[in-house]
Amino acid sequence: MIDQATIQKIFDAADIYEVVSDFVSLKKRGVNYLGLCPFHNEKTGSFTVSPAKGIYKCFGCGKGGNAVNFIMEHEQMSYVEALKYLAEKYHIPVEEKELTEEQIKEKTERESMLIVSAHANEYFQYQLWNTDEGRSVGLGYLRQRGISDEMIRKFGLGYNPEGWGAFTKAAQEKGYKKEFLVKTGLTIENEKGLFDRFRARVMFPVLDLAGKVIAFGGRTMTSDKKISKYLNSPESEIYHKSKTLYGIFFAKKSIVQQDRCILVEGYTDVISFHAKGIENVVASSGTSLTIEQIRLIRRLTPNVTIIYDGDAAGIKASLRGIDLVLEEGLNVRVLLLPDGEDPDSFARSHTPQELSDFIANNETDFINFKTKLLLGSAGDDPVERARLITDIVRSIAKIPDNIVRSVYVRETAHQMDVEERVLYTEIAKVRLKNDEQPSKTPVSMPEMQVTNVTRGATPCDIEESVLIRYLLLFGDSELYEEERNGYMRSVSVGEFIIRELSEDDLELLNPVFRSIQLEYQRQYESPSFIPARYFISHPDIKISSMAANILSEPYELSKIWYKMESFVETEQMKLGELLPKILDNYKMRRVEMLSRDIDNRILEMQNNKNSEQILELLKRKNTINKIRGKLNEKLGRTGIH
Repeated sequence: MIDQATIQKIFDAADIYEVVSDFVSLKKRGVNYLGLCPFHNEKTGSFTVSPAKGIYKCFGCGKGGNAVNFIMEHEQMSYVEALKYLAEKYHIPVEEKELTEEQIKEKTERESMLIVSAHANEYFQYQLWNTDEGRSVGLGYLRQRGISDEMIRKFGLGYNPEGWGAFTKAAQEKGYKKEFLVKTGLTIENEKGLFDRFRARVMFPVLDLAGKVIAFGGRTMTSDKKISKYLNSPESEIYHKSKTLYGIFFAKKSIVQQDRCILVEGYTDVISFHAKGIENVVASSGTSLTIEQIRLIRRLTPNVTIIYDGDAAGIKASLRGIDLVLEEGLNVRVLLLPDGEDPDSFARSHTPQELSDFIANNETDFINFKTKLLLGSAGDDPVERARLITDIVRSIAKIPDNIVRSVYVRETAHQMDVEERVLYTEIAKVRLKNDEQPSKTPVSMPEMQVTNVTRGATPCDIEESVLIRYLLLFGDSELYEEERNGYMRSVSVGEFIIRELSEDDLELLNPVFRSIQLEYQRQYESPSFIPARYFISHPDIKISSMAANILSEPYELSKIWYKMESFVETEQMKLGELLPKILDNYKMRRVEMLSRDIDNRILEMQNNKNSEQILELLKRKNTINKIRGKLNEKLGRTGIH
């Protein structure tokens, strides 16, 4: 663990221009620098580096952040790895906190298992290329499958010879401990002794995001039907199957550049796509898609194309995976291959251009895919069609982004010939059932938090981004003076915003904005707290990127409320007039959202003829109207006096 003092030294030393210019050609434009974005393909530079602010921002793809964020994004490193990279660049000794005995043991064990796995990978590759058995059995099989020597070497494929313990014996002779051979799953120990798990198998090493070997998949070369065709490493300290995607190390750069991930099922599917020049592809390795795998993809791109072969029964069983992807806020497209084809065979039988064209011309959004797939069995049966609509509604309800959800509702209404209003009603029921039951306490400003909070965009993102921008840009500026305990004291912009929100128990809806708000609330009284610098250098990449994005935006957000010719020049001067109105407008927006929510619930209760709950909701509605009235009065004021 790197201590906080060292982290701060790294942030202070890291010059954003120097860091970025190692990877991007930059030209000076005024006080900033301009270049071609390394994260997406572009011909006209929209990638800006601001040395004064210590941030980068691409106005094409939207990526932005500080020097650490850039190294994490560009080199696909973890936060700690990026810090160490910059520490080495600026010759800063990394002082790590003293670890406990338990932490030292865990770290040593993990490192030892990684060393053993790396050795095993070298051993298997040597056996494949340099032994008679490896060349005739393993290499012969791979070439027969159409896998080129180039791809064999790229993916580090190997071979473990037949026999009970060839690898285990060789590893022990080289000094590798039995404990770690067993813990990695490479060796099995029972009452008969030690023997290899992967006997007579072609070996597919599984690499993590950093390129370290963490596990293996083995394809049997025997004809014994009692033996599993594929065998995988067991779960271990270094390998968790549900958190791993095969090929992620080789695909990560292309996924970022293409801003899309192609998801297939098996090892050879990935390799065959790479052989055709399509590298932004990973595999779930035959397991059902998991939340952890989806979040691993989301670190690189929000766009996923899932490829299925022609097995309809298998596809229906996999639809749950699409719902999980939707729930995590990713954009899903689906590609169905012709009958009898899988990604491996289809890629091998087509040219690179044919494969690319087929994907581009045949991938479709999940609504079209699911509708066509399920309509075949529903036919003209109205009951079955109703079930299909309900099924699709459940999927749409999982989408966190309101705008994306509305697009899918419109598409479904058109395809299924059903009113949008009906779909929205059903979606509301599903989401209400999934959410926690609302509090029955009397209505007050805290209850504005009833509005659904998601991981994506929220209805108040624009208004909330303005408040966050003021916190970052002008948070430590004096707004006005007030008398307290007989003397005058200065009230800063940050204190005023935090106090106004706290008095009404309002937390911002957007999760990242809310994190900034709550941390600002804890930090703003500290004399050394400089808002912009603090959040740009934040260890949470979501927070630091958001801060960089907001500080990179032109001064236009506040024009939502005010249109003045000299607005940019006078914004800080007019904070005393602008800020109270902005906050009251925001509160009014939250009140109106809550009011609409209660109206919808009243309609629902009427359908259920629940008079007791209707009466309670009407009382809340009355309280909300009083709050709205007070806000309307306040919105007539001209400033702080």
